[in-house]
Amino acid sequence: MNIIVAVDKNWSIGNQGQLLVSIPEDKKLFREETMGKVIVMGRKTLESLPGKQPLYGRTNIVLTRNPDYKVKGAIVCHSLPEVLKELSNYPEEDCFVIGGQSIYEQFFPYCDTAHVTYIDYLYSADTHFPNLDQDPTWEMAAESDEQTYFDLCYTFRMYQRKS
Repeated sequence: MNIIVAVDKNWSIGNQGQLLVSIPEDKKLFREETMGKVIVMGRKTLESLPGKQPLYGRTNIVLTRNPDYKVKGAIVCHSLPEVLKELSNYPEEDCFVIGGQSIYEQFFPYCDTAHVTYIDYLYSADTHFPNLDQDPTWEMAAESDEQTYFDLCYTFRMYQRKS
């Protein structure tokens, strides 16, 4: 299973329910990586999307504790085991965990590949992702050349869990 995330220098991912920054090339990579695949997110992440709607062209799975929560165009699950059972219907390499923090934390043990947009900047943030550079069970397998968006520098990285 895959994780896809954008982080800053402190491995922060968001602030007050919003992404830290919107970088067009990051959005393009996200779209390319996840189109036609399965994405897993929490309710708050779904509600932060444009129109609070599931993403087009993907199988959207939303994990929420609210037993009455329903959203058109998405599969709603209420527990980690329920999501894992649903994901067993798809190839593992086609499944992407897209956030937020508590969803990343719950699915982290089941993921072996992380697609990370690493932004060389420090933002004010209230949600974070584990620092894979400091986790001995993960290693960086690939990194793009440095990119820039206005004055922001960033790279696309791929991490693999060591076997």
